[in-house]
This record gives sequence, C-alpha cells and structure tokens, in this order.
Amino acid sequence: MAQHMITALREQEAVFTAIRRQIHSQPEVGFEEHHTSDLIARLLEEWGYEVHRGLATTGVVGTLKCGDGTKRLGLRADIDALPMGENNGKAWSSKIENRFHGCGHDGHTTILLCAAQYLARTRNFNGTLHLIFQPAEELLYGGRVMLEDGLFEKFPCDSIFGLHNMPGIKLNHFAFRDGPMMASSDTLHIEVNGVGGHGALPERTVDATLVACHIAVALQTIVSRNITPFQPVVVTVGSIQAGEAPNIINEKALMKLSIRTLDEDVRKTVLQRVHDIAVSQAASFNATVTLTHVNGSPVLVNDPQANELVRGIASDLFGPERVITAPPFMGSEDFAFMLEKNPNGSYFIIGAGDEADRCMVHNPGYDFNDENIVPAAALWCSLSEKFLR
Repeated sequence: MAQHMITALREQEAVFTAIRRQIHSQPEVGFEEHHTSDLIARLLEEWGYEVHRGLATTGVVGTLKCGDGTKRLGLRADIDALPMGENNGKAWSSKIENRFHGCGHDGHTTILLCAAQYLARTRNFNGTLHLIFQPAEELLYGGRVMLEDGLFEKFPCDSIFGLHNMPGIKLNHFAFRDGPMMASSDTLHIEVNGVGGHGALPERTVDATLVACHIAVALQTIVSRNITPFQPVVVTVGSIQAGEAPNIINEKALMKLSIRTLDEDVRKTVLQRVHDIAVSQAASFNATVTLTHVNGSPVLVNDPQANELVRGIASDLFGPERVITAPPFMGSEDFAFMLEKNPNGSYFIIGAGDEADRCMVHNPGYDFNDENIVPAAALWCSLSEKFLR
C-alpha cells in the first residue's frame, strides 16, 4: 500500500515541483502573502476542500471530511518568505527585490498541497482533515494571530503536526525529539535615557552610549551566573544604536536583544534578570531605561506519543535507518504557539541533504531541495490515513 502511494505521488512530482518553483519566484513576506494564499485556496477548492480564508489576514484552512469518523487532524505549513535578497542563480529565483524564500516555506506549502491532492483523490480516511496554511512564521507571531482569530475554535483538532526541511541532515532522513525541541524567542528593546552634551564636557552629561555598553556586558552574566549550566540560554545584544557624530555625547541609546531558552521557567527568570540588570545598571550612572517586549514565542514542546506515531510511520515508509533523533535547537518556530494551545502534536525535521556545498536556510544561496516533496507528502498522507482510520 505504501509503495502504491509513493508511486502515485511520483506521478505528480513534476507538477508540484513546478508549483514550488512558481511560489519561490513570487515570494511574499508575513501578512502580505496574498498571491500565495490565492493559489493555495484555488487549488484546494478545485480538489474539493471546503476553504476558509481570513485568519491572520492571509491564512488559509482547507477542510475535507470523509465518512462518519469523529477524529480531527490538523496539518500545518508556513507560507511566508524572508525580507532578504537571493543569490543562487536558479532559473526560478525571486523576481521581487529583497524578498526570498530563504527558509523553504515554499517547499513546506508545496508538500502539504501535494498531500492534499492525493488525499482528496483517494479519500482513504474516516474523519476530518484540516490543512492549515499559516502566514508570518518568520515574524514569530503569525501562528499566535491565527489562534487569536479562532483557529482551533473554528477548526478543532485532536492532534496537530508540522515539519521543516533542514540542510545539514541527510536527504529524506526524518529527525524527531520528544519534549522541548526548539527555543523560545523574545525580542526586547531597551531605550537608555541619559543627558546629552558636548564631547568636551562629559562631566555635564549622562552618556547613554556608555550606559548601554555597561548593560550589554552585565547581561552576559545571566547565562554564566544566574542559570544552571545544564540549561541552554542565549542572550544576544544584536544592535546598539546611538548617535552619529564623534563629538556628541548621546542623550539616548537603543539596544535590541534576542533571548532564547528551552524551558519556560528559565525563560521567565532570564526576562526578569534582563529587566533588573538594565534598570540597576542605568541607575548606577544616573540614567533610566524603558524596556519594551516587542514579541515572543514559547518553547516548542513535542508530545512523545504524537512523535512516536509519526516516527513509526516514517520507519514503515522509508526504513528505521532513516529515522533519527534530533538535537535540541536554539532556533525558534512559531508552531510552538499551536502546540502550546494544543499539546497533542509534534514538529519534526526532514533532511534536505548534507553535501558540503548545500547552503543553510536564511543564506542568500539557499534553495529548497525538491527531492523532499514526495517523501514528505507521503508521510503526511500516511499519517492522515492512520490517524483518521
């Protein structure tokens, strides 16, 4: 049966490769994926899905019901591109300046569409299938907005699943990890407020730039002195912006931070320490600070039972040698919002190839490996048929 499915999917491989490359050439960033959403909705409607649009502005949900089964399954793909340029020389490269599918969301979307067509044609399941096409993953809050717009109230799911391609892992190997797998991500801005003045008269100023530098150094003690070495934490000060002239002491400085953890309690501790250190350091210089939590996504936590289901399906389809354990990853993924709301699910990795010259995601030379389309679609199809028996 599995081989018959893969053969049937292979017959459509060229069609979906062309769809993937079409999406790739017309990338759209978060909440602006109008053409991508139009394409998804049109194809789903052609195949007989009930299509709902408008969640998180450009989100699409396709629903297919078969038989009298009461179980409900959600499969999710992200659809947005990155605000960066492409440089890989492909014939299907981005036609839009500073827009690029540099993370493979064009491939994830195509994989789910490939599975959608097969499942609509065969209808070899008994229950309700919800296909969730989510915008703005790269902003790390598109998933949250879909939930706020009532995703699981309108389309309840007993279990939900997502996947991501990953260069550096052998082609079409599937990597799983129980429990915490990907880090929380918090973006913070710290505005330092001092007293500006002439560079020749420092005693009449409170140097916001100097204060920001002291805060940046002090923040690194959070990892080394406030958190156990057995818990991974990253505190990155990615930007300090203050002034332009060499002879002006700046009244204000803006710091931009990224905080990542693999434990929600640790996350709370780190965020509190960032606040306390920034306020105290500033006060020691007679300055003040304003902290803004720009956005944040939770730790992505996989349900072991859901993982085991998909792991077994991957092993049956492709052999146990192609099922591996994923290490924890300090990158973040806003599917974590969906798993936080509905913990009965998992997120896993499909290897895109480990050749030395294969570019990592978010690199201008990256391109999705089209050889992932059929195996990953087969996994979605088998999961749907097994879960919705």
